[in-house]
Amino acid sequence: MIYNASEKYIFDANKIVIGKYHIFRGEKLESRKLQKVGRSTITVSLPNKWIKENGIKPGDLVFILPEKDGTLRIVPSQSMRQEEIEEEYVINADACDERGMLERIIVGGYILGRNVIRIISSNRIEKEHIDEVRRIIRKLIGLGILEETPNSILLQCSLDPLRFKIDMLVRRLTLVVSTMLSEVMQALLENDETLAKEAIEREDEADTIYYLATRLILYVQKRPDLAEQMGITDIIFIPALRLILQSLELIGDYSEDIAKKVLALKMYRSKISEDMIKRIYELGEAVQTVFQKAVDCIFTGDIRLANSVLEMKNSLKSEVERLIYELPEIPYLRAIVSGLANIANVGGINADIAINKALQEHSRHIEGVVKIVKHVLMQPKISKRN
Repeated sequence: MIYNASEKYIFDANKIVIGKYHIFRGEKLESRKLQKVGRSTITVSLPNKWIKENGIKPGDLVFILPEKDGTLRIVPSQSMRQEEIEEEYVINADACDERGMLERIIVGGYILGRNVIRIISSNRIEKEHIDEVRRIIRKLIGLGILEETPNSILLQCSLDPLRFKIDMLVRRLTLVVSTMLSEVMQALLENDETLAKEAIEREDEADTIYYLATRLILYVQKRPDLAEQMGITDIIFIPALRLILQSLELIGDYSEDIAKKVLALKMYRSKISEDMIKRIYELGEAVQTVFQKAVDCIFTGDIRLANSVLEMKNSLKSEVERLIYELPEIPYLRAIVSGLANIANVGGINADIAINKALQEHSRHIEGVVKIVKHVLMQPKISKRN
């Protein structure tokens, strides 16, 4: 139950008062008058229907939880004594007869917060499935093999979610994918096969951070009371955080693909002019600036910088089109440039998120740009019927 002690006849665009009921954002809220008991105690009665539905009797305890928006949440004591049930997530390996299916189901279970995952088979678990399990758990922090038999593998996750800050994981993922892109562009410029391979190897680290951060985001949606402890200042920002993580993971995927194209380009290297290589390298540097500054704006709330990032992304579009038109007919070159264009577009999404977040949080950077004016609309008092 949520009780908000708002003035009876003051309303905004979302709230209308009809008799003793409030219509607030489409919901009918029953109003109650505050009563003074004794010299300093203020009380309010609870709706009889709610009391019956929750089996509350005189003398029972209820818990009062203050919310950030100024409302109070009243929780029956029996709701605070819920038993924790540990679910076992059982996967039938025999039904995972397509390539990568078992691996993806394990990742899905991990992200959804499953702590106990069991893989079973009616006969013997195939070697391909065992290899899949061993390969994927290396990317899933806290998940390990607890027990293994010929027809069963038990995975246990011993992750403490409060050990990690989601905002720090976003910064860490940004650094990893930024390093990948930097190494890829340097590998292209210097024709360095080793650097390209190092960038590809970093993709596993990017996946590990992405899976962990996504698991924590879904966990904090179930436990919003732990949001601040886990580095989230406002739970309304959680969906945007998920989008940011996906965009960064996508940048890592694009960088890995470009690295593979750089390696494949080696046999055609002598047919490409150094000037063309330099132009692609400079495009890569500009793209990296776009997505790095976009993420910075998310944390600083600088809407002017976010806007300049979006304008820079738009100007890069013309350069990409010009470059693709002028590229020689050599395999992989256009794919590399297209990959860089995709990274710039993903960076633009984060810049948009940065602007929206700054407006939501009333960032100091919106001062002088946006002013919030609150209006209180008065409703004529409804006369009582005789």
